[in-house]
Amino acid sequence: MKPIKNYLSLVKFSHTIFAMPFALIGFFLAIPQASVTGRYVQVVPGTMAGLLSPILLQKLVLVLVCMVTARNAAMAFNRYLDRHFDALNPRTAIREIPAGILSAESAFRFVIGNSIVFVIATWFINPLCFYLSFVALFVVLFYSYTKRFTALCHLVLGVGLSLAPIGAYLAVTGSFALLPLLFSFAVIFWVSGFDIIYALQDADFDKANQLNSIPAALGKKNALLVSRILHVCSAACVTMAGVYGEFHWLYFIGYGVFIGLLINQHRLVKPHDLSKVNLAFMTNNGIASVVFAIFVIAALFFQYGW
Repeated sequence: MKPIKNYLSLVKFSHTIFAMPFALIGFFLAIPQASVTGRYVQVVPGTMAGLLSPILLQKLVLVLVCMVTARNAAMAFNRYLDRHFDALNPRTAIREIPAGILSAESAFRFVIGNSIVFVIATWFINPLCFYLSFVALFVVLFYSYTKRFTALCHLVLGVGLSLAPIGAYLAVTGSFALLPLLFSFAVIFWVSGFDIIYALQDADFDKANQLNSIPAALGKKNALLVSRILHVCSAACVTMAGVYGEFHWLYFIGYGVFIGLLINQHRLVKPHDLSKVNLAFMTNNGIASVVFAIFVIAALFFQYGW
């Protein structure tokens, strides 16, 4: 069990809580739009039959497998690639690779294994997801290089996690639509904003080691301003999604909680006081994504009479 625990710690498995709820939003958004042909399924309004169909349950399991393995690959690759910088940074020197708990080679094998499982899982979903799996894998792995040449690395991370809602939607419908894209854009701005907050802790280290980030480039005060702007954009996207989707009123309860927690994390973190960064980063955002997803999915249940 200890090796498993070490790998879970390597990839910060608890952080899956950020994107997973949005993947579930994309999945449930897709159900009423699904085709009755082929490997897709139509949910009959007023019944639970479609929701409990073997085809749909299989797709849900495959979506969850894709979410976990893609994130595992991305996070482990980041730790593998940054191992020398992590060893120099007092905050990150305790991580598994620089601390000698896991070897760099075993972490790289973990990346390859998860990448293979991810691609295989998409093969069993539908052809479009399989073809796009290589693009998705490139995006989430490429993020680890971006800090070496651009301060916009936070946005690349946001793009990687934003694939969750649209990817889950594609798994069910096999086609694109505006509504899940609005949620994907909300994730881009939301994740980019809170990643900037998290990066405040390493602003001085990044600058000294020629690594790029918004805090290192603009300073902590201006970085927080950029983070606020990105979170305003995220709030605008979930607002547009709510109006465009004509959701049940339950949606707007979750919406209120999500917006409130976005505001709260900016109350917690100040340029001169970073003591509550982890509270803002993990607790606020973890609660925001879970609560928002619960209310969005509940709204869909009432909206479609499932």
